Amino acid sequence: MSYFAIIADAGCDLSEEFQQQYDIRIVNGHLIFPGGVEMLSFLKWEKISREQFYKDLKNNPTAYSTSPANVEEFAAAFEAEAAQGHDILAMALSSGISGTYNFMCSARKIVLEKYPDVNIRCIDTLRYGPGFGLLTIHASMQRSAGKTLDETAEYIEANRSRFHQAGYMDDLAFVAKKGRLTHAKAFFGMLAGIKAIGECDSNGLTTVLTKVKGTKLALDVLIDYMANTITEPEEQIIFIAQTNRLPQAEIYKKMIEDTFHPKAVYINDVFPACGINIGPGLMSSYYMGKEISHDLSVERAILEKAAKGE
Repeated sequence: MSYFAIIADAGCDLSEEFQQQYDIRIVNGHLIFPGGVEMLSFLKWEKISREQFYKDLKNNPTAYSTSPANVEEFAAAFEAEAAQGHDILAMALSSGISGTYNFMCSARKIVLEKYPDVNIRCIDTLRYGPGFGLLTIHASMQRSAGKTLDETAEYIEANRSRFHQAGYMDDLAFVAKKGRLTHAKAFFGMLAGIKAIGECDSNGLTTVLTKVKGTKLALDVLIDYMANTITEPEEQIIFIAQTNRLPQAEIYKKMIEDTFHPKAVYINDVFPACGINIGPGLMSSYYMGKEISHDLSVERAILEKAAKGE
């Protein structure tokens, strides 16, 4: 088996522990904090605590911004591997929300001019955050199983639309401040305890499919949705992402473990690279299941039926 490197951008939200365990290289993007302080994106809480970051972000969301690594930075990362004779699988944050994939493709062309014999495959994962991270882990598992770079790339491209998101967003005021929802609707949502439940669409974005009131009903609906969409749960690693919703995530984790008995369920942080645009209020699981319908009609029907208690 010929070794190949797996490179991902920081939008995958993989902690250092997972990076080391699955041998995945990360190329950091850029963060701008209040006051114009710029730094590389980070996947561990050493510059600021998780709690402080999300508190500050909620109070002043427009003071934070983020941008991906540029072409030159990706080229440098690719060249470091190519110089060692390593082929490269480069996995990018969803093109629906970022230009990262195009930057990776441009970097590939630059590096191939110097190392024409190196095989570099760039993949648009159509996922972000821990959902993207879970895809990189599946790529690593394919590599460990003896699959070639091309076989692994083809597997990810063929199966990326089977990676589900089953979760909710309940801090609608933050979404409104980011210009994605009217303030009136957001204010109502907060007062009414509305949980907006979404799924990944064919463009690599999250589409809200239904809304329910209250955490208990939301969790019951999500478990029902998972039961109708997951495949071979006992063979899976499942991620749960949360942005300042750890108590709810812990309840969800136990419900998933008791219902599906997977290999492992990990509660993951959403670090600033993604958190700046997601904000507080996310609580979602990520797993492999049935193919997601192109128009999300199948998924919408499942969720709406569960929301009605049918």
